[in-house]
Amino acid sequence: MSQTKNDKEEFTKLLDHDPVVIPKIGDNISGRIISASKSEVKVDIGGVMTGVIRGRELYFNTSEYAKLPVDTEIEATVVDLDNENGEVELSFRHIDEQKAWALIQKSYNDKTNIGVRILDANRGGLIVASSQLTGFLPVSQLAPNNYPRVNGGDKTKILEKLKTLVGSELEVKIMAIDENEKKFIASEKDAWQDKQKDVISRYKVGSIVEGTIAAITGFGIFINFDNDLEGLIHISELAWQRIDDINELYKIGDKIKAEIISIDGSKIFLSAKKLINDPWRDVAQKYKIGQKVNGLVLKVNPFGLFVELDKDIHGLAHVSQLTLKPGQKITDVYSPNSKAEFAIISLEPENHRLGLASADKKPQKASSSSKPTEDKKAENQEAKDLKETAVKKTTAKKSTPKKAAPAKTK
Repeated sequence: MSQTKNDKEEFTKLLDHDPVVIPKIGDNISGRIISASKSEVKVDIGGVMTGVIRGRELYFNTSEYAKLPVDTEIEATVVDLDNENGEVELSFRHIDEQKAWALIQKSYNDKTNIGVRILDANRGGLIVASSQLTGFLPVSQLAPNNYPRVNGGDKTKILEKLKTLVGSELEVKIMAIDENEKKFIASEKDAWQDKQKDVISRYKVGSIVEGTIAAITGFGIFINFDNDLEGLIHISELAWQRIDDINELYKIGDKIKAEIISIDGSKIFLSAKKLINDPWRDVAQKYKIGQKVNGLVLKVNPFGLFVELDKDIHGLAHVSQLTLKPGQKITDVYSPNSKAEFAIISLEPENHRLGLASADKKPQKASSSSKPTEDKKAENQEAKDLKETAVKKTTAKKSTPKKAAPAKTK
């Protein structure tokens, strides 16, 4: 009897010295791993309770936790105090979500980069995840090497290109967070720009670069140079003469030299024609006002004709300077690839302008104010025809380059 009493007193002293704290649902507790597999992880909690992590509470981290050795100390969240086996149900998912959200908040506040994995793609962009938390990466926020430039903006083809990224990992910057939904919006482009600042700083306007054509669009070509930098050569900066189809001159993978003409943040704009002699410098030696010339009609527009005099020099014949009968349309008389005789009525080498009229039309010298206005209107319309507002990736088929095109290096 005396021995039993002493045992109880001793046990009471032990409890008073090191009391057992019974956890509550939602508490984060520490424990040591007893066993670990892909189906469940068992944990010793202070030597007095056994916890188990299984099912959906383990699902996202199966591979990570199944490899942990026995006696490793871990943290988990209590989700049930007493399951069917008398064990404490624990969750890695809850505590990992808390840690992941804390990381996202820190990244957002500190403007630092984090890694995400791509779960899925839709027409607007990518569904990404950081641990168990999901976010969205808009297609406009992809870095140049992942941006889906598709000719014509075909949404189906854009989606196909986005889906090729599923399963890969990206380094991103957090643009916005939703505290209530625990979701975020990410940008690969912003993270990429941060890393490129030092590289871009090595270049300035006037620098000559050599790169590889990465994409061809209706408005120009994108080239990659210096490993991960990208620049745009607008169609108007490819050659001094008019270009109707870039695909006739270049293909993806071709090498090309160009001069930097503008740097705007991470956007680099280039010119290939600046490395070629300007044929308009000597145009006055070849052509004179009043001279009659044979020209090839390149394009017919309601406002006039674009005419090739030679491989380098093109001119504009405004509709008001053409011999048309009453009621006759310009398309009734002229068509692309047809030849006709014209007379040169104006010549402005410094502005790359040459005005033409029908050879049989009575000379009408345009006023100094009206003629430039007509030319400018025509050029603006032509620019409008060529310009596209979106930057989209495409593939291209190459044919033999024209002699006047910028030289490509091999």
